[in-house]
Amino acid sequence: MTTREIIDKAMDQGAGILRLAPNWVPRSFCVPGRRIKLHPDDYYHLGGARGGIDERWFSSTTPADNGPLTGTHEGLSQVVFDDGSGSEPAQVLLRDAVAELKGALIGSRLWDGYQAWPVYSKFFDNKGALPHHIHHRDEHAMLTGQRGKPEAYYFPPQLNNYGADFPFTFFGFAPGTTKDQVLECLKNFTKGDNKITNLSQAYRLEPGTGWDVPPGILHAPGSLCTYEPQTASDNFAMYQSLAGDTCVPEELLWKNTPPDRMGDFDWLMEVIDWELNVDPLFRENHFMRPRPVRPEAEMHAEGYHENWICYRSPAYSAKELTVLPGRTVTIRDAAAYGMILMQGHGKMGSWDIDTPAIIRYGQLTHDEFFISEEAAKAGVEITNPSANDPLVMLKHFGPENPDLDL
Repeated sequence: MTTREIIDKAMDQGAGILRLAPNWVPRSFCVPGRRIKLHPDDYYHLGGARGGIDERWFSSTTPADNGPLTGTHEGLSQVVFDDGSGSEPAQVLLRDAVAELKGALIGSRLWDGYQAWPVYSKFFDNKGALPHHIHHRDEHAMLTGQRGKPEAYYFPPQLNNYGADFPFTFFGFAPGTTKDQVLECLKNFTKGDNKITNLSQAYRLEPGTGWDVPPGILHAPGSLCTYEPQTASDNFAMYQSLAGDTCVPEELLWKNTPPDRMGDFDWLMEVIDWELNVDPLFRENHFMRPRPVRPEAEMHAEGYHENWICYRSPAYSAKELTVLPGRTVTIRDAAAYGMILMQGHGKMGSWDIDTPAIIRYGQLTHDEFFISEEAAKAGVEITNPSANDPLVMLKHFGPENPDLDL
């Protein structure tokens, strides 16, 4: 079959709901927290040089940027079509499905505006904290052929039975910090610990809550397992030279720097959105507790509960949907979305869905799907047959979600 034939058959099979394969991504500078259900023998499946697998990407049409050893389709989600014949299921890139189906998959609003699915989400599962780093704003990212990268965090209770080494995140700089102090830290990057987090503030992370992080803000994500909706980009630069016991290579300080600005510390300072970093109301402006999408009593009477979990940015949004035990519901959304099942089992449209306890590298699952705009608007019927266990899923949406009132 051709790629287009596989895409059409997959769309027909799921009535506009595409089944996706697990999409594992390693990071050479990370130590896996081992909470994303990958088999214990597989966290270093790609070899020591690639580092541990501590990320799973969802509904991604964005390639991972992991240097010269990056795999051909690393970071790119695959649509799965199984004809039931017993032969190996066919797989095609979600990126190709979007390019072929355009607005028929993601909706004309997003296709006309972006000519692509402009977001993805991931599990980030690191045993320790990451170095204080930054994602570039549009005006800086475009100089290396990329888009700016806002991102959001939500800490799913199902994946955070323990907090690992450092369940705190540094954000920005303490009010009163001067640019000269930051510049001195950057110039000391190759001299050992540049102590940049001495200028920052750490916030304790709480499962069931989250944060919104616009580009241009320094952040050192802590060690809770994190669900991260974000813009379809993989740019960053590391501004901290020593994180825990791990030295950060100098090349990562200059990552995504235009060739003519390499070695220019003024460039590193320009990338920083200074006012956002020293905001004295940072927590008030960026912390997110879940917000019910409708009055709770109404939802419970219908058999479900749904919260906005990422809602501060127009670039993306996300919901947590819980279907109560023994109930069948029809959920309507105004936009296409990707989803990952966190807890329970049941039916979603024509699909059997379940959450595996453990996944081998390369194994296919029934826990991740992409819902077309047409299917989302028509309503997705979800059944939870369990007498006791809630069915819980996370859903991420593209920019300017019509249902979200910021």
